[in-house]
Amino acid sequence: MIKIGILSDTHGTIHPGVIDLMNDCDFVIHAGDIIEESSLSALNPKQKMIAVKGNNDQHIFSFSEVELVEFPGGSIAIEHGHLHGHVQPSHDSLRATYPDSRVIIYGHTHKQVIDNQQTPWVINPGSAGKIRNYGAARCLTLTIESQKEWNIEQHIYDDIF
Repeated sequence: MIKIGILSDTHGTIHPGVIDLMNDCDFVIHAGDIIEESSLSALNPKQKMIAVKGNNDQHIFSFSEVELVEFPGGSIAIEHGHLHGHVQPSHDSLRATYPDSRVIIYGHTHKQVIDNQQTPWVINPGSAGKIRNYGAARCLTLTIESQKEWNIEQHIYDDIF
């Protein structure tokens, strides 16, 4: 089993509950708008952290705009999503860009979305920080039980931190 923590739009702060959950994962994926790279030092997954730049991260040179990562049963495409529609990234555009992926992860809207009615799935963890989190910090976990069985779980943490 592989457990992947997924977060985005932290803007320099990460909810303590999200940190605890991420540190219990094998991998952590951050879909951009990190703002302060030092804020990621609290994240210590068991194997690896993968992060991409958001539209507010041009000053961060250690991450790229897109990451493609292979896992048992398929690949995951990660980008911030802002180039696929400023207000609401188009899931059709994301799917057309990464047709061979099993999952596409994006951020930008700060709203949690799980669009798994067709492949590739398109998911957004929501904001795991304080900025525009709509009353609660949010993130997702993806558990890969086998090549065929991938499961997504929502996590919502109260806004007081």
